[in-house]
Amino acid sequence: MDFLGVSGMHYSGVSLKGSRVIVAEDSAVFTSMIKQRMKELLEIDVEICRDFEEMQKANETSDEEILLAISNMNLPGAEKGEALNYLVDVGIPTIVFTGTLQDATRDKLLANQIVDYILKDSVFAVDMLVEAACRFLTNHHHHVLIVDDSQTARALLTTRLKRYNFKVSVADSGQKALEILKANRDINLVITDYNMPDIDGFELTRRIRSHIGSNEIRIIGVSSSTDRLLSARFLKAGGNDFMLRPFIDEEFYCRVNQNLDTLAQMKFMLERKKRA
Repeated sequence: MDFLGVSGMHYSGVSLKGSRVIVAEDSAVFTSMIKQRMKELLEIDVEICRDFEEMQKANETSDEEILLAISNMNLPGAEKGEALNYLVDVGIPTIVFTGTLQDATRDKLLANQIVDYILKDSVFAVDMLVEAACRFLTNHHHHVLIVDDSQTARALLTTRLKRYNFKVSVADSGQKALEILKANRDINLVITDYNMPDIDGFELTRRIRSHIGSNEIRIIGVSSSTDRLLSARFLKAGGNDFMLRPFIDEEFYCRVNQNLDTLAQMKFMLERKKRA
C-alpha cells in the first residue's frame, strides 16, 4: 500500500489489512461510522463489541492478538469504567472515544498509559479517531533516538514513545548518539537534551546536520532551562523543533507527529520527483 492517508499522512509500503482492532461502543451510529471509515481508509475490518461481556469474549476466546482497542469510557455491564480497567490490566493498547472528559479523568487515563483519547465533539471526530488508530498501528516503522545524560529523563521519554508504539533507542551522551546513528540508518527522529557534559545539544545537532539533512532525520531539542533563546539557537544549529520540560503529553505527541509527517511528505515529494 502506498497512499496519502487521513489528514495527509503518508505511508509507503505499509499495509494494515488484517490488523486486529476491536471497537467497544454501544452507539449504533458511531460503530457504523467507525467501521465504514476504518475499512475505507485503512482496509481494516474492525470487530464491534457492544457491551463489556462481548469485549471480554473478543479477547479471551481468540488466540489472535488484539493490536488496538477503541473504547468508550463506559459500556453496558461496565458503567463505572471497568472496561478500561480490564483493557489496561490485560495490556491491550487503547484509544478512548468519549463524549466528555474532565481534567481529573484525563489525568487518570494518561497515568494508566492510555494511548490517546478522542472527543465526540465535532463532525470530524471519527476521522480524528481513524487518524489516531492509523498512527499507532504504523508508529513502529519510525525509529526514534533519545539523547540525554539523565537516566530519569531517558526513562520518561522512552515510556512516552513506547506507549505510542515507536521503536526507541537511547544514548546517554552526544558521542554515543553519533555511534548509534552510524549503526542504525533507519533512525528518522532524534530528541536531544541541550545540557550534556561531552557534546551539548547544539553541537550534536551541527554534527548530525554535517552528514544528514532534514529530509532524512528530524531533530527536536528539549531543555528544562528558562533561557528563551535556546529554541532559536537549536533551530539555527539545524534543529527542526524545540520543547521545554515538563512536557504536556498531548503537545509532545502532536509535535512528534508533525515532524514525522513533514519528513514523510518531503520523502514522498522526492520520490515522486524521481519517478517523473
